[in-house]
This record gives sequence, C-alpha cells and structure tokens, in this order.
Amino acid sequence: MEPSLVVGVDGSDASLTAVDWAVDEAVRHELPLRIVHASMWERYEGVVPAWTTDRPSGQVLAENIVGVAAERARLRAPGLHLTTDVLAEDASTALLREGRRSTLLAVGSRGRGEFADLLLGSVGLIVAARAHGPVVVVRGDRQALEARHGRVLLGVGDQDVDSPAVRFALREAAVRDAELDAVHAWRRPAREPADHPLLTGDAEAHFAERSAGLLDKVLAAAASEYPRIRLRRTTIEGPAHKALTERSAAADLLVVGARRRDGLVGLELGRIAHRALHHAACPVAVVPQRGPETTEGDR
Repeated sequence: MEPSLVVGVDGSDASLTAVDWAVDEAVRHELPLRIVHASMWERYEGVVPAWTTDRPSGQVLAENIVGVAAERARLRAPGLHLTTDVLAEDASTALLREGRRSTLLAVGSRGRGEFADLLLGSVGLIVAARAHGPVVVVRGDRQALEARHGRVLLGVGDQDVDSPAVRFALREAAVRDAELDAVHAWRRPAREPADHPLLTGDAEAHFAERSAGLLDKVLAAAASEYPRIRLRRTTIEGPAHKALTERSAAADLLVVGARRRDGLVGLELGRIAHRALHHAACPVAVVPQRGPETTEGDR
C-alpha cells in the first residue's frame, strides 16, 4: 500500500467538495493526492483510430472532469504533490481497487446523475461497505468541511479496544490538534428477569459505570502515544446510531468501525455506519476491522 490519499471524482458538486476536503487532509498528513475518474467511454464509443485527430466526446468529458478537479486542487494547495488518472472501469470497481493501494479513500456523498432526494449515492455506499481500508464519505455543512469545530467524534463499540477505528481517530485528532470525543452508548438488556440483582439496585449507575470503564480502557493508549490530545469520554443511554448522528452536528469528522464477517465478501456496515453515512452532519470515516459478528454497531 502506497502512502497516498485517493479521491474519486465524477464532475458533480459533491465530488468537487470531496476534492477540497481531500486536499486539506493530504496537506495535514503530508501525503500525495491522487484524483481518479472512472469512465466506460471506450466500451461505448470505441478506441479512436490512429489516423484521426477527433476525440470521442466521452474521452473529452472524462479528461475535463479530472482536469477541473486537478486545477481546483492546485489552487487550494499549490505545493501539493498531485497526480490524476482516468480509469476505464465502473466507478465502484475502480475505487475499491484504488483503496487497496492507498492510505485513505475519499468520495462525495452523491454522484452525478443520482436522484436529488437520495441521502447517499450508490457508489459511495458500495465503496464504504466493501473497501479494505478507511473510506471517508465527504458530507456536512461548511463548518464541518472546513474543520472549524475542532472535534473528532469516535463511536466506540464493545470490541473496540485498540481497534483500527480507534487508532484512526487518534491520528486524526492529533494531526488536527482537535478534541477527541469518544462516545459509547449503552442500553439495559431487554430480557433481564424480574429478580435480577441489578433491578434491586441502581441499574442505571451500573451500566453507566461499565460504559465509562470501557472508554477508559479503549483510550488508555492515547495518554502515552498522544499525550497532547484533549480527550472527552461520553456515555449515553440509548441507541448508538442516534447518539452519534446527533453529536455529529458539532464535529469535523465522525469515525466509526465496521466489522467484517468471515465468509462474506466486503464489509458489514452495521446500523451505526449505515445511519451515519446517510444522516451525519459532518464527513464520515468508515474504518474496516475484524471482530465478532455481533458488535455495538449492529444494535
């Protein structure tokens, strides 16, 4: 895997917003940026004969799309190392392959040609669900896109001790000099028997304490590896997907893990990631990680 950041473009406003975000992210991490556009024009228009100077309209469009995106990136960060490519494939296949070769893959929240009322484009959903590395779906208001909140939001599940999602969130908070708000949502078991010992005492305090203990364990490594990060530990009773979506309004980036299940191709998003990709008020990073089939993100 090359240390690089890849952003997919298709000429839509959402993909150009993704370019802006990707440029800023590449500068933060001192990574080269690769802008790619997937186009099937050769399949429909054929290869241009060597004896003619005419160029198919599909080729012209594809080159214009990456050209506009590249110029936008150069104006935003003149010193950034930048490359572009037009890939003769469908967008999902091309971006999934590019994601295998890069540190991070960024896509817009909606593509060109998507219905206006769709919350997330089909390509973005497929890439976030199947990529082998971190994917950021760029969405949200100007404050979030320009990192004005100074906060990275992390959804913490029961199996997230030293997980890729936690490490990703820590790095993002460190490079942004931002607060890391680690959130764990807890819920009382639905089928506790009436004579369960917890029901005779303060059950809410018990579950809240257990949730706080998990956050302490998850963030233990941060104190030594990232001593300057400002950490906030938040425990909430209720559905995790709802809590994170609501708190995303005050964050610059929401980081969620999505666990692979053995025997299935791709990545199981779970309820948290799925809702975040459709409703979060800031960019969403989906970080694949292996673990038990049942996770906090599936609740």
